[in-house]
Amino acid sequence: MIYEGVLEMSVFRAYDIRGVYPTEINEDIAYGVGRAFVLFLKCKTVVIGRDMRLSSDSIFEALARGITDQGADVIDIGLCSTPMDYFTIAKYGYDSGIMITASHNPKEYNGLKLSRAKAIPIGGDSGMKDVEALYNKHKGGSWPDAENKGTIIKKDIEDDYVAHLLDFMGGKKLSNMKIAVDAANATGVIEFEHMKKLSDDTVEYIPLYMEIDGTFPNHEANPLKEENMKDVAKAVVDNKAHIGLAFDGDCDRAGFVDEDGKVVSADFITALIARQFLLEKKGEKVLYDLRCSWVTKEEIEKAGGIPMMCKVGHAFIKRQLRDENAVFGGELAGHFYFRDNFFTDSGIIAILQMLKYVSSAIKGGTTVSQLVDPMRKYFCTGEINTKVKDPDAILKDLEDNFTEGASLVSHLDGIKVEFDDYWYNVRKSNTEPVLRLIVEGRTKEVMEQRRDELLNVIRG
Repeated sequence: MIYEGVLEMSVFRAYDIRGVYPTEINEDIAYGVGRAFVLFLKCKTVVIGRDMRLSSDSIFEALARGITDQGADVIDIGLCSTPMDYFTIAKYGYDSGIMITASHNPKEYNGLKLSRAKAIPIGGDSGMKDVEALYNKHKGGSWPDAENKGTIIKKDIEDDYVAHLLDFMGGKKLSNMKIAVDAANATGVIEFEHMKKLSDDTVEYIPLYMEIDGTFPNHEANPLKEENMKDVAKAVVDNKAHIGLAFDGDCDRAGFVDEDGKVVSADFITALIARQFLLEKKGEKVLYDLRCSWVTKEEIEKAGGIPMMCKVGHAFIKRQLRDENAVFGGELAGHFYFRDNFFTDSGIIAILQMLKYVSSAIKGGTTVSQLVDPMRKYFCTGEINTKVKDPDAILKDLEDNFTEGASLVSHLDGIKVEFDDYWYNVRKSNTEPVLRLIVEGRTKEVMEQRRDELLNVIRG
């Protein structure tokens, strides 16, 4: 199948390959990426999983053909979540893997997440540019011949994967809870079946949108958007559930609401899951991305952990988690990372850890809102995105004029500056001329004043 147009540079992103199907990503591109991937890694095996998007099956066929034409075997694990793909690579010692998914993006998109052995991600500074260069060099058809063509091998990981999840529960199943779960018609349907296997008959589920449907007929599979959490929030309130949760499209992220249907931000979830780990593992390192609230660091310290700030993006966080041998890490975008999950992110493991903590609290008469409300003591803008002509010039202007008297000036990701009464972070988008601003203050008035001052510079 031949498509008009060319592969845009922006499709090769910092964390994955992603675009609108079929104009930006399609079967021809998938075939070429498959060959370029094998050439780059010189791998012998490639695990491929795929989500439920309407184009995922045909993308798989083309990708697998490119990989086998270049001489590597495909380990086909079928319809699955991204954490299941990571698990397969690392658990069984395969050379590499590719997950076919566009994660939380709308139905028009598809994409490819690339991993080395041990499920180590391939990103913008760790091989993605090399894959892109090989693709561009050979996409006209001048691919080097492989000595032998590879084969496609189907693999069932179900029992081993469920056993792995049970290990995170300490071998004990969930009990005595009422939980609303929104799968958004995506691969959360598969992970929900795993949740049920890890629950005893005292757990009552209120399931929403459990029919696989790549058109997302009810809402986008993106729990970061508050409108996508309204249905699970209503289900919690209507059914007097203890907690509500939602998966994103490929289940590497999760969102949560309390018993009143109020969304709990991921930096607070990071603090709560950290508490759960640190009950048994005091003195361990816990990562949090630099956009997280002050309270995240404070709660990690209170629980006996060592908080470590990290750069935004799964490739960077996984590397730091591995380098520091940290037990856990959380990101404001709803990604949660676990040392004992091969240093990868998992929505289902985050959910299980959160439910384990909440279950214990409920037995003591404490609700989710009572756990969270004491952490709502600062005032944050959330990320504000602005298109600009010269991001670097604005970042320099901010450093020259908005750092005096600061207790911290960090260039970990853009610029983060902390003062006694507020902090701000401004960082560049990886794919477009956009600056992302976030401000948190000790009072609402301080936050709003500083937000407006910084936006005047960014938008001036």
